[in-house]
Order: sequence, then structure tokens, then C-alpha cells
Amino acid sequence: MSNTKSAEKANRQSIKKRQYNLFWKERARNLAKSIKKALQTAPKNADILNKELTALQKTLDKAAKNKAIHKNKANRLKSKFAKMIFANAKDSKSKTNNTKPTSKKSKSS
Repeated sequence: MSNTKSAEKANRQSIKKRQYNLFWKERARNLAKSIKKALQTAPKNADILNKELTALQKTLDKAAKNKAIHKNKANRLKSKFAKMIFANAKDSKSKTNNTKPTSKKSKSS
């Protein structure tokens, strides 16, 4: 329990700040989960992933601006998810392009 009025006020303020920070963190966490889930599903749609990535980047930027998370952490997470989506797009393109059979040349001795 707080002993003084100022300590009580500081306690109320810290509770409000904690709720505000948790709001942004949960929002970012939910978007990150949806991206991971979309990456694991079989039909991988690039448009949906790009929209979700944009939403995540927007949320992380706002959370960093409002000091709910550190700006470097926001940048690190944005980079991580962008790399994941780019790797996914690269894999799906390579799987569709590698349908031609390759012929091996025999060595002449």
C-alpha cells in the first residue's frame, strides 16, 4: 500500500501506463502470430502476407513511437518478419520454376 498521496498517484499512473504498453505489445504479438500461421498454411498467398506484414510494421512503429517497446526492437522484429516472408516467396517461386527435368551430361574419357 502507498503511504502518501503522491505515491498513490504514481501507482495509478504506473497501472495506466502498464495497460497502455500491454495493449500495443498484445496487438503486435497477435499480428506476428497471424503471420506465422499464414506462413505455415499450405496455400501461401503473397498478397495476404504483404498486407499482414504492413499491418505489423505499422503497429510496431506506433508502439515504438509511444515508447511501449524500444525502437531497435521494433526494427529488429520488422526485419525478421520481412525476411521470413521474402524467403517464403523465394521458396514458392523456386518450386514452381523447377518443373523442367534436367539432363546430365556424360563425361567422355
